[in-house]
Amino acid sequence: MEKRISGTTGLFTLLGSPVGHSGSPAMYNFSFQQQGLDYAYLAFDVKKDQMPEAIDALRLFKVRGSNVTMPCKSVAATLADELSPAAKIVGAINVIVNDNGKLTGHITDGIGFVRNLKENGVEVAGKKLVILGAGGAATAVQVQCALDGAKAITIFNQDDAFYANAEKTQQKLKAVKPDVEVKVYPLADQARLTAEIKKADILVNATIVGMKPLDHQSLVDPSELRPDLVVADTVYNPLKTKLIEDAEALGCTVAPGKGMLLWQGDAAYTLFTGKAMPTAEYQAYEARQAAKTH
Repeated sequence: MEKRISGTTGLFTLLGSPVGHSGSPAMYNFSFQQQGLDYAYLAFDVKKDQMPEAIDALRLFKVRGSNVTMPCKSVAATLADELSPAAKIVGAINVIVNDNGKLTGHITDGIGFVRNLKENGVEVAGKKLVILGAGGAATAVQVQCALDGAKAITIFNQDDAFYANAEKTQQKLKAVKPDVEVKVYPLADQARLTAEIKKADILVNATIVGMKPLDHQSLVDPSELRPDLVVADTVYNPLKTKLIEDAEALGCTVAPGKGMLLWQGDAAYTLFTGKAMPTAEYQAYEARQAAKTH
């Protein structure tokens, strides 16, 4: 008989907005059940200005841990009691661990991104990357790639509040990884974007473009792509963004966002439970579920 939630069940949450599309509840709840852990994972739609109350609620309800997603990763970092070394550099978190009321923030997005590339046969060491975006996930990717030995990183972002974040990341990386060349340009500079993609080994979309309801859009024209370019996305719903589909059609090596979700989730799961997530079992389960719907 399936184990039901009891009076002693530990709670884990996802905070952010929107969260209705998230694959995290299915992934974590499957893993908890697979390993016989008395935990449950729920998603809550929380706006940025509601995060202080949400963080208070984690303490009040003794929530054991939480994931944080867009657009709340940066503000969550200011509300945690302590940050991991990587989270301090990034200035954003996607994982909170509650240790008897002390909330420690971690960032696993970059770890998951690099692992996803590796699972698709691509190493970041010595490579030139063009990364679109400068939000929490984008910054985590930029920092982790620099720490893992990327040769150069060029960041493109809209001329908005996050553009300043990209410039801050540039300065932080100059301090901790001076051998990595980091450049920042406005996304509207199409000529510069074209030139940088031509020189890049890896192109990364770390914006919400490609995510529903922007799922038929891409920030990069297919004419900018070439077969020897590795194309990665941080968007995982839909499974293949327009950018990934365009890249696949040209024969590029691709790394869709679903893999990044899996591997950052694996890292977070270990922080939550002290155990490795049963990733192979979950992937097999997903494949069976997908087969049922086709």
